Amino acid sequence: MLASVIAGVDGSAESLAAAEWAAREAQRRGRKLRLVHAWQRGPGAGREASAGAVQRHLARRVLRQAEDRVRATSPGTRLDDEPAQGPATEVLLRAAEQADLLVLGSRGLSGFTGFLVGSVALGVIAKAERPVVLVRAGEEAADEHLPAADGSASTRTGCRDVVLGVDVADVCDEVIGFAFEEARLRGARLRAVYARQAGAPLGTGPREASADPSRELLDDRLRAWEEKYPDVEVLTTVATGRAQSVLVRAASGASLLVVGHRLTERPVGPRTGPVTHAVVHHVDCPVAVVPHS
Repeated sequence: MLASVIAGVDGSAESLAAAEWAAREAQRRGRKLRLVHAWQRGPGAGREASAGAVQRHLARRVLRQAEDRVRATSPGTRLDDEPAQGPATEVLLRAAEQADLLVLGSRGLSGFTGFLVGSVALGVIAKAERPVVLVRAGEEAADEHLPAADGSASTRTGCRDVVLGVDVADVCDEVIGFAFEEARLRGARLRAVYARQAGAPLGTGPREASADPSRELLDDRLRAWEEKYPDVEVLTTVATGRAQSVLVRAASGASLLVVGHRLTERPVGPRTGPVTHAVVHHVDCPVAVVPHS
């Protein structure tokens, strides 16, 4: 059985946006969409049965709301749902084990504050062994596409770039492969970005002769994947600066940013790294966090 695309929903605007995005992704991948809602019994000594019934009813209402939104915006999506009792992070991590990818919502905030990424989403990203995509509230299908000739939003134009953050010193096939496949599914260009320290020339453009060793190394890391995905146009960029800042700038106007997350146990438990933490809080497009060993 093919793995599903899973969206975690809780009735919030950001989770409904995540469900819509996940539906489009499921259609691109030829997968079923599964909506998951985690619920817990509230306190109520002596009324456990009735309290549980109320929580189950509320869970079904949340799922129906998300289902209605998906059917209205992505008709034809193969769809099922699952109300699951337990802490949200644990429920979503269990669901992710059987998923192609897991999609969660992130509430957008204006100005320099960036995005509010809750403890559930951060906990899932830190521990999930499958890719997790964060989608901001208000994300719409047209946001994935280039504007029409008159500047208006459209879903009939080509897709915006998929941006891939690459560390040439620690190349991860899982992350690169995910980004190439996402670009292929969208018919989009892949823009691979490497952030380097100051002190050497930088470059940007399609594959071409370059005196910049960083560009040459980045091109070398991608060559096998370009051969595997000959229909994906690739633009490589080497920029000087902190990776967090470089990727936030590069993702402006993209349809998706793809970054990696190394699964390692730390003394204080699993955590997101500084680059992942920064981009999921400040990038204004969906962010795919791809785990690797």
